[in-house]
Amino acid sequence: MTTAQQQWWFCTRHNTVEGPDTDCPGKDLLGPYATREEAANALEKVKERNEEWDAQE
Repeated sequence: MTTAQQQWWFCTRHNTVEGPDTDCPGKDLLGPYATREEAANALEKVKERNEEWDAQE
């Protein structure tokens, strides 16, 4: 698991990558991710997972 200093989130409200000091509420965040790049690709990862789950139905 990553430490708090290494955690990054993607804020769905602001469409921005947020660091460990974010003021955004948890309900708006995807993550945590280990790198800023992973957080930046959060929506693509969600899309891929949804498509995989839809294909299983």
